[in-house]
Amino acid sequence: MHLDLCAVMYIISYNMLEGDVMKKVRTIFMGTPVFACAILEQLYQEESLDIIALVSQPDRKVGRKQELQVTPSKMVALQRNTLVLQPELLKKESHLVLELQPDLIITCAYGQMIPDDILACAKLGAFNVHASLLPKLRGGAPIHKAIMFGETTTGITIMEMVKKMDAGKMISQAAIEILDSYTMGDLHDALMPVGAKLLHETLPSLIDGSYEAKAQDESLVTYAWNVSKEEEKVDFTKPYQEVYNKMRSLIPSPVSYGILDDKKIKFWKVSKTEMVTAAISGTILGFEQDSLSLAVDGHILNIEQLQLEGKQKMNASDFKNGVGKNYVGKVIT
Repeated sequence: MHLDLCAVMYIISYNMLEGDVMKKVRTIFMGTPVFACAILEQLYQEESLDIIALVSQPDRKVGRKQELQVTPSKMVALQRNTLVLQPELLKKESHLVLELQPDLIITCAYGQMIPDDILACAKLGAFNVHASLLPKLRGGAPIHKAIMFGETTTGITIMEMVKKMDAGKMISQAAIEILDSYTMGDLHDALMPVGAKLLHETLPSLIDGSYEAKAQDESLVTYAWNVSKEEEKVDFTKPYQEVYNKMRSLIPSPVSYGILDDKKIKFWKVSKTEMVTAAISGTILGFEQDSLSLAVDGHILNIEQLQLEGKQKMNASDFKNGVGKNYVGKVIT
C-alpha cells in the first residue's frame, strides 16, 4: 500500500504524540502525617503521574508501651505497593532519592529540611503544599498557630521549593474561614480536601511549566514554629478570647493544661458562653448542663471534657459525679 509523504508524517507525529501522552511523570512524594495522606491520595488519582516512591519520617515508638507506630503516609503507600524510604536524616541519605531520577517532587508536611541536591534533581521541579496563606505562618505548625494567633482565615499555598523554610515563590492559593468553634482538629480536617483540590487544579501547570510564580512579601512573614511544651500551659491572666484560642488550638493534640492542686488538668473540649463573673480567672465556679464553669477574664468558659493527671479523659458530668464537687471554688493556675 502506497502512502504519500504527508500521510507518513501524520502517522509519525501521531505516534510520537501518543507516546508522550502515555509516558507518565515519575513522581516522588515526601510527607508524613495524616494531613499529608490527603495529598498523597490525590496524587494516586492523577492519571498523568507514576508515584515511584514515598519519603516519610521514620516510624517511631509511642505511648507507655513504646510500641512502634507506622507513619500514616507509609500506611497509604504500602497499600499501593509503593516504595517507601524513611531516612533518619535525609541530608545524609539523599542518594536514595537521587538514584530514582524523579521528574517531579511534591512535598507536604514531611518534617525535615530537604537538601539542595534533591531539590535540583527533579526535572520538572520540586513543589510544596503548605497549610497556610503564605507569607503568613511559615513553619511546622501552621494549623495550630492559625487558631492560637486568632486568625479568621487561612488556607493552602502551593509553592516552589527553596532551601529556606516555606520561602519559595507562590503558585496558587485557596482560602477558608476559621470558625470560632473550630479546634485544631476541625481546621485540619477542613483543610485536607482544600489542599487536594488545589493540587489537582495546579498540577497540569506544574507539569507543562506554564505556571506563574509570585515572590512572597517578606514584610508580611509570620512564623508557626512547632508547639513547645511551654505553650501547652494556659495562662489564665490573658484575655478571654486568647485563652479560648489557646485551648482549642491544641485539641486534639498536644492538649492544653493548667495546674490544679499541684497536678495537671487537661482541657479536651471547651466552649464559650456570654455569661460574666467577677471571680478570679481560673476559678472553678461549679457545673452547669454537664459542663464545668470556669472563670476567665470576667467571663465564663465551659469545660466539657477534661483529664486529671493520672486519670483517663472524662466528660465534665463524670468529673462532677466523682471528685469534681470537691474542686468548686478552687483556682486553676
